[in-house]
Amino acid sequence: MQHYNVKVYSNVSLGCFLIGTDEAVVIEVLARRTIAQRQRIKEAYKLTVGKIVSIGPILNVCLTGNTEKVVLGLLMIAPKYDAYELRTAIKGSGTEEAALIDILASRTNAEIRAITEVYMKEHGTSLEDDIEADTSGMFKRVLVSLLTAGRDESNTVNETQAVQDAKDIYEAGEACWGTDEVKFLTVLCVRNRNHLLRVFEEYQKISGRDIEDSIKREMSGSLEDVFLAIVKCLRNKPAFFAERLYKSMKGLGTTDSILIRIMVARAEIDMLDIKTEFSKAYGKTLHSFINGDSSGDYRKILLELCGE
Repeated sequence: MQHYNVKVYSNVSLGCFLIGTDEAVVIEVLARRTIAQRQRIKEAYKLTVGKIVSIGPILNVCLTGNTEKVVLGLLMIAPKYDAYELRTAIKGSGTEEAALIDILASRTNAEIRAITEVYMKEHGTSLEDDIEADTSGMFKRVLVSLLTAGRDESNTVNETQAVQDAKDIYEAGEACWGTDEVKFLTVLCVRNRNHLLRVFEEYQKISGRDIEDSIKREMSGSLEDVFLAIVKCLRNKPAFFAERLYKSMKGLGTTDSILIRIMVARAEIDMLDIKTEFSKAYGKTLHSFINGDSSGDYRKILLELCGE
C-alpha cells in the first residue's frame, strides 16, 4: 500500500470539495489508505477548515449511491462500521438478516465486545435489546448467544467431549423426529474452533453426513443460514466471505449491501486470502467479477479495495 503525506492529501481533497467533487481524487485518497491513515485524514481535514467540521457530511453531499456508501464506510473504524451496519439492518424497512449473520457469525469475542460498546455509545440502547426486539424464535436466541462473546477461544481439544458433542448434535437432529436446535446452539456457539473441527470429524463418522448437509436437512430460513455461517467461518473464514461475495454478484442483479459490507470490512483483514479462495472456488478472480458486475466510480473504488 502506498504512503503519502496525510496533511497534503487532506488539503488536496478539500480543494476538490470546494470547487466540485472530483471522485477520482476521493477514491485515490481514501481507498489507498489504511484505516489509521483515514482517521488522520479526518483530523487533518478539521484542522484545515479551522473548525470542527466532519468530512463525512461533506462527502455525503458530494457523492451519491453506492460510491457514497463505500466512502462513508471507509471513514469509520471497524467496530463503528459494524455497529452502523447492524443498526441499518435492524432499523431499516424490514430486518436484513444477512447483515446480522455475516457480522455476528464471523467476529471474534473482542470484536463483538467492541461493536456492542460502540453501538451503545452511538445509539443509547443496547445491541442485544434491539436484536431481541427485531428478531424471534431460535434465530434470536442464536444471535443473542453470539452477542455474549462467550466462545472459548483457547486451542484445547477435549477428545472425549468432542465425541460426546458430535453424538449430542446427531441425536438432536438426524437421529430423532424433529430437531432440538438448543443442542446445536450449545455446541456451535460456545466451543472453540479446534474443538469444533474435531466435532465435525466425529459427526461425519457417526452420521455419515457432513455437518453442513445435516443443517440444511434439519433447518430452514435464517436459522439454517446462521448455523451454516458459524460452521463455515470456523472451517475457513476467507472461503465463507468469498462465497458471500460470489453469491452477491452472480446471476441477474447485484446485492450491493453485501458486496459493499464485505469489501469495506475485510479490505485490511483478509482480502488477499478471500481473493485466493474466490479464485480457487469459482475459477475466476474476484477482480474480474467486480469489474464485470459494477460500473463507474463504484467499480473503481471496489477494485481499489480488491487490488489486482
